[in-house]
Amino acid sequence: MKAPAHLTREEIQQSLEELDSKIKVLKGRANATAADSNHTYHQHIAGLERKRELIASKMATAEDNQSTWQELREGLDNLKDDLTNLFK
Repeated sequence: MKAPAHLTREEIQQSLEELDSKIKVLKGRANATAADSNHTYHQHIAGLERKRELIASKMATAEDNQSTWQELREGLDNLKDDLTNLFK
């Protein structure tokens, strides 16, 4: 499974909460299924847990990206203000 590439910190947190919920439901289903039945809950759980790890590892990166975009936005706003003041 792949983790989405560009998420904000809030989107990462929401994704982690959704994955935790899905994993909990699947674990409940796996426990409720007869031991000798043929099911793939355990593989699905393992895949979701791996995806959760990948998304969680992006938490620090999202903070860095967010601050970079904020700095860029502030720089552009300052440039706009300087140009406006130059032509007044």
